[in-house]
Amino acid sequence: MPHEPLRTTVVGSYPFPGWLELAGHQLHELGPDDREEAIRDAVWAAVGDQLRAGVDVITDGEQTRFDFNLSFYAFLEGVELDHEPRRRLGPPAHDQRARHRIVGELAAPDGLGVLAEWHRLRELAPSGTRLKASVPGPYTLAGRLEPSADYPDRWAVTEALVAVVGAELEGLVEAGCEMLTVDEPSMSCYADREDPDRLVDIFNRTVEPVAGRAYVGTHLCFGNYKGRAIGKRRYAPMFPAFRGLAADELHLEMASREFAELELIEQVAERHDVGVGVVDVKSYYIETPEDVEERIRACLRYVPPERLSVSPDCGLSQTARWAARQKLENMVAGARRVRDALG
Repeated sequence: MPHEPLRTTVVGSYPFPGWLELAGHQLHELGPDDREEAIRDAVWAAVGDQLRAGVDVITDGEQTRFDFNLSFYAFLEGVELDHEPRRRLGPPAHDQRARHRIVGELAAPDGLGVLAEWHRLRELAPSGTRLKASVPGPYTLAGRLEPSADYPDRWAVTEALVAVVGAELEGLVEAGCEMLTVDEPSMSCYADREDPDRLVDIFNRTVEPVAGRAYVGTHLCFGNYKGRAIGKRRYAPMFPAFRGLAADELHLEMASREFAELELIEQVAERHDVGVGVVDVKSYYIETPEDVEERIRACLRYVPPERLSVSPDCGLSQTARWAARQKLENMVAGARRVRDALG
């Protein structure tokens, strides 16, 4: 689905302002109106940073989520939340993230909360700004839920969440959301040891309610908890199976991998628009506009500009705000250099 040449965007998340992190540790001192005011101010900050950078398509920065997917478990029925991760000390790793027990039938009768995020973003963003919403996919969401007798493995948990995520997507489209990211980094992280065709089938059934009704993208990466990867960091195991994903755009983490396997985007572009991460959110090297220009030109050897969007590798929530802001500004400046040269 061709779009304007070299669309600039973000994956979803953006760093919290420091005061929001502080407020998050003092919620007992805040009333509901205080909390909503803090959230709205944080969304204003994320939106403002993106607009000042000149990003074409923006999000709310996921400012109501303490993690891109961990906050969603509070919306699920049938889950006993674990507030005590296995390990609290030492260098951060994924075993410092909570895992939750399934104690009943998995459901989300009141949704996953993204619809409220969408309404807030649309209210706060300037008229005419292009917006998108991001929802974690069922396979990724299943990763922090302990299997049970009724849901004996991750696949069974995932199947239970397909309808939950699908309903959230459908609600967003009915509310006027025209661009969606179904965030499924776990599919990338485990594609080398799981059945990629099965992962594709799960994704396609999840987005079926909104297929053809919105521009659907998906984000493929190798993990970014505390700026660290967890997957094998190779795209080869995903393809050719992932060419069957029922998405309009596939976004691939590339900058952190020095653009290894970049040639793969040529076959992706045969069926999908291509999103490429051109700045590394795991590094505090601030890419210059010249760096970004060079990287985009490398991508254009494989994908025409009207099928290419550029963004950071992953969500920016794990990157300091000062760095995230400068990376976005330089990303947009580099894209404009190439756009201007194309005429």
